[in-house]
Amino acid sequence: MTSAVIMLGPPGAGKGTQAVRLAVELGLPHVSTGDLFRENLSNETDLGKLAKTYMEAGKLVPDDVVIDMLFGRVAADDCNGGYLLDGFPRTVAQAEALSERLADGWTTRTLQLDVPDESLVERASGRLLCKDCGNIHHEKYKAPAAEGVCDACGGELYKRADDNAETVQERLAVYHNETKPLIQYYDERGTLDVVDGSRTPDEVFNDLRGLLSVSGAPGQEVT
Repeated sequence: MTSAVIMLGPPGAGKGTQAVRLAVELGLPHVSTGDLFRENLSNETDLGKLAKTYMEAGKLVPDDVVIDMLFGRVAADDCNGGYLLDGFPRTVAQAEALSERLADGWTTRTLQLDVPDESLVERASGRLLCKDCGNIHHEKYKAPAAEGVCDACGGELYKRADDNAETVQERLAVYHNETKPLIQYYDERGTLDVVDGSRTPDEVFNDLRGLLSVSGAPGQEVT
């Protein structure tokens, strides 16, 4: 049975990092809705132009437009054996729309990274990014050898304007209000596995990898 693997978790939990690693390990396409938006807007596709009209009006892009973008991507041959979703679904309505659009014989597998809010605030508020190569440091957990200088390339390190406690707490409030109900939705359907995301990235990855190996990864068995 072929599956769409869904990564869930609050902002800053490491979903993107783990999704990339799992996609490589499993040989599956990593389908990021953020990338889909950028590609459709950049290429000025019909869906991109439609999404832009909502965005310019300060409105949320409707679920059906997002779903059309998503299924336009996963209709490609490289997704025939399954794919890994990053950033979608964000709401129960999107999850229901996804289930309705999946072809016969397809299922969903949901992996949730569980990290306490206080840890996420600490992670984000101490994050340092390199202006040149994008390498990430952290004031507490991965401090650079020289203050303000990237260990990887020597570039200048900076903090994102929205990496502050107040903004992170606002993002978490949105997550708990809109996205967290997905946990109950997938749990009730028996497709949810929860992983402690507060540990090291390698420990988290090994757990995620093991879960997919035990239950059968889409399109490929992990050995």
